[in-house]
Amino acid sequence: MTTPRIDYQAVFAVTPSPYLLLSPDLVIVAANEAYLRATGRTREELIGRYLFAVHPDNPADPHADGVRNLDASLQRVLQSKRPDTMAVQKYDIPVSGRPGVFRAKWWSPINTPVLGPDGEVRWIIHRVEDMTEFVLTRPSRPRPEDPGGEREAMEAELYTRMRELQRLNEELREAHDRERRTALTLQEAMLHSPDLAEHREIAVRYMPAARSLNICGDWYDVVDLSKDTYTVAVGDVVGHGLEAATIMGMLRSALSAAVRAIYEPGRAMDVLSRYASAFEGALATTAVKAVIDTRHQHITYTSAGHPPPVLSRSDGTVVLLDQATDPPLGVFAGHDQRPQATVSYTPGDTLVLYTDGLIERRGEDIDAGLHRLTDALARHTCLSPDQLADTLLTRLGVANGGRDDIALIVVRL
Repeated sequence: MTTPRIDYQAVFAVTPSPYLLLSPDLVIVAANEAYLRATGRTREELIGRYLFAVHPDNPADPHADGVRNLDASLQRVLQSKRPDTMAVQKYDIPVSGRPGVFRAKWWSPINTPVLGPDGEVRWIIHRVEDMTEFVLTRPSRPRPEDPGGEREAMEAELYTRMRELQRLNEELREAHDRERRTALTLQEAMLHSPDLAEHREIAVRYMPAARSLNICGDWYDVVDLSKDTYTVAVGDVVGHGLEAATIMGMLRSALSAAVRAIYEPGRAMDVLSRYASAFEGALATTAVKAVIDTRHQHITYTSAGHPPPVLSRSDGTVVLLDQATDPPLGVFAGHDQRPQATVSYTPGDTLVLYTDGLIERRGEDIDAGLHRLTDALARHTCLSPDQLADTLLTRLGVANGGRDDIALIVVRL
């Protein structure tokens, strides 16, 4: 059966609920017939104009907060890329043809993002329901002679409670934003690698999940051990949020301290695994660590349940470093020490460590993601570390963030 061609513009025009279509800079690009009827405006008065120039606050109402509330909702949509439902708003609208004259209006709005192929907000659908008649015809107290007065009073009370809920939600968002800023500051401090500044041949990237609160449990680290050796590591704590970030900081610091005292990465990872077993939130954490010896030109590495590092040769061949893999931290495999393996390299080769958010995709075997990574490395190994890091994120489709967090280290050996 042939699917009929749908004229979405015609569907939008006759949709019974009032709709606006906004650009990301909040310019009106379309309005349906229901919106024109509800606001008494013409398309010429709306299309191509900034939303709040068309619908400013009523200057005669000292308590008007429609612009502030709607703008806050639209900004949340742009940042989160998710729909935002607002409580009923009193938002008076200008009367067409009568400058300075406003008409009292109550609205129930929902703002929904339309994402483009790149995952960015292309448009915002602003849908409203006109609640004015409901609000104005409902008495605040029941009249004795009115048998329906109790029900109407309950409806009026419901509206009042909705407004109070909006106020409480705004306070909650503000508190949440303060907590998020605090957590991000803490996380930035925990991820600080003083030794990284001395390594121009190393590029790092750290990207929280696109729809997360920018607080996550992935980490990276660079530590100088001697004049001829340094170590790089990445790890992945299960989950998101402040708790995962806190566990991340503990484990990262513990591994950094262990490898300074024990140069063998297998033994250092064993110490970290025993430490992780003492914390419930640290169980099932994965990590990989590599010690690079520039004098002898070899890499010694170990992995605790983590995706394998990749060594890209300057001739375009790619090697997965998967010969020293044990279970995640806190899980013991029955032997005394976690394994480690050594591989030689040639100056000009590139070592890449990463977390699973770079390669894993829902409903897809991890080997497909590994193939994309190794193919991208083979094609672009001649790029500088910074250019290569950005190219890998782009080629694997996560330049603007993915479903999971990403930590990435690119080392030009």
